[in-house]
Amino acid sequence: MTNSLNKKQITELLPHREPMLLIDELYDIKKLFSAKATVNVKKDSFFVNGHFPGQPVMPGVLIVESFGQAAAALTAHGLDKSTYENKLVFLMGVEKARFRNPVIPNCKLTLKIEAIRSHGRVWKYKGEAFVDDKKMADAVWSATIVDKK
Repeated sequence: MTNSLNKKQITELLPHREPMLLIDELYDIKKLFSAKATVNVKKDSFFVNGHFPGQPVMPGVLIVESFGQAAAALTAHGLDKSTYENKLVFLMGVEKARFRNPVIPNCKLTLKIEAIRSHGRVWKYKGEAFVDDKKMADAVWSATIVDKK
């Protein structure tokens, strides 16, 4: 099993597509345990013009979405394909999310995620987001794998 996935390989695991596919790379993968992900926050990202005009900031909910996508890719990558094909991963809850510094376009947001536990189809994760070595956000969330309808 590879230790890194590019955006094309991520699209084989996740149903997300542009502009909502936020993660560009998944790497340092420890099967079903942890990984790092890259989100290239660009000046032409879809949210820039409206959040906020003249002073763009990546919305916190999109940082949480990025965490969720990275966790879903980590989990799908570690499972047998029959377990995740024709399935979706839905966010169930966010227990804690802290936004410590604004994420400004033209940066590389690095996510460090970890699966805390799993019980059946329910998984719990934690993550931290950094630009360079500065912590921008952190969160704890849970998700479930469900059948596509």
